[in-house]
Amino acid sequence: MKTSPLFTDLYQFTMMQGYFDQQMEQTAIFEFFVRKLPDQRNFLIAAGLQQVIEYLENLSFSDEDINYLRTTGFFHDQFLAYLKDVTFVGNVHGVPEGTVVFAGEPLIRITAPLPVAQLVETRIINILMFQTMIASKAVRMRLTAPDEVLIDFGLRRAHGEEAGLLAARAGYLAGLNGTATVEAGLLFDIPLFGTMAHSFVQAHDSEMEAFRNFAKSQPDNVVLLIDTYDTEKGAEKVVALAPELLADDIVIKGVRIDSGDLVVSARKVRAILDRGGLQNTKIFLSSSLDEYSLSAIKTADAPVDGYGIGTKMITSSDYPFLDCSYKLVEYDGKGRRKRSAAKETWPGPKQVYRQYDDNGFLQKDILTVETDTLPGRPLIEVVMQNGKLLHQLPSLMESREHAQAELVTLPKPFRQVNTSASYTLEISSALRLLTEKVDAVRDAVA
Repeated sequence: MKTSPLFTDLYQFTMMQGYFDQQMEQTAIFEFFVRKLPDQRNFLIAAGLQQVIEYLENLSFSDEDINYLRTTGFFHDQFLAYLKDVTFVGNVHGVPEGTVVFAGEPLIRITAPLPVAQLVETRIINILMFQTMIASKAVRMRLTAPDEVLIDFGLRRAHGEEAGLLAARAGYLAGLNGTATVEAGLLFDIPLFGTMAHSFVQAHDSEMEAFRNFAKSQPDNVVLLIDTYDTEKGAEKVVALAPELLADDIVIKGVRIDSGDLVVSARKVRAILDRGGLQNTKIFLSSSLDEYSLSAIKTADAPVDGYGIGTKMITSSDYPFLDCSYKLVEYDGKGRRKRSAAKETWPGPKQVYRQYDDNGFLQKDILTVETDTLPGRPLIEVVMQNGKLLHQLPSLMESREHAQAELVTLPKPFRQVNTSASYTLEISSALRLLTEKVDAVRDAVA
């Protein structure tokens, strides 16, 4: 998924030209982090590093790109000539995908000449915010329904093609079982799931005919949508059809309910299927589900085996953004920080050390300067040096497994979707000392 270098904000280019004009091309360090967690998001799941690396590896300007920038009238010829040779030859440090992270912790660090480190800001935020947001929404559904099949059904409600694809990826990383998005299966090797739409049933003269034709066309994937007209009558037709299909060695794997009172319908359908000898036929629910509706269904002890998760996951409907930033923390070897009210940042490249209690549960994180060594597990790893990967990134499956292992370390309050829990991010004395020094230098020249 190659990204055009023009996929950015205009001010990245106007700042780049300003840097170019003043020969400000020394090494800069920027860090991406989330300022504040949304309410009831007790943690986040880091996601998107793979796509950031792909973007940086392919960063370059074509003649067409430069010719367009010339037509805007904002840029002079010397700067446009400079762009012809721009590539990413810097360093990247990051938190592995699937890692549990909290507000204030850098997810990625970019070290590169100032103009290039500035240019990549918009796309890096675009990638990391979206996938981290979706993974952090999806994992709440997995925590709510730990044993059920959860499928991404959200493509048609996604905000564009890339959003649909990357949401499928982030959802799978966070623990969903698969997706209905076919291209995501091709690009990311995510298991595909799909049933039928109401239109398939409506196109036939009878519901029974629709069920029969679908089953014979998809003999290994018989999951029938039974609520087009009357859910209970649909279930009875499934029972009536089952012996006929079984004679052809076709087994009805499941039924899907997509409307009405899902709890009541699931109970009634389960009773109909069981009476008809279809005890192994699964019940699958869809219809604007999220972690809260899943929790209510689970609390009601409804007989449900799986869920299709669509609109509310792929848009992160309750919190459709993360309050995140990509900020300069060092330039030309000198610490830099923002001191704006309520938006202060810490200077210098940093590391996060994670400490656990005696039972293996998260206890606290410590944010410190990169060169500091503290007890605990360092979260930020070097990924790229001088524009080259140091080692192959984990596969999506490996990142998914890492995410599942991370969830095991969360104390119980953090795994409950209806409860807010506060986690300790301690600021080290070394980082506080650096901040004081940077402020003293800034105040002296102010």
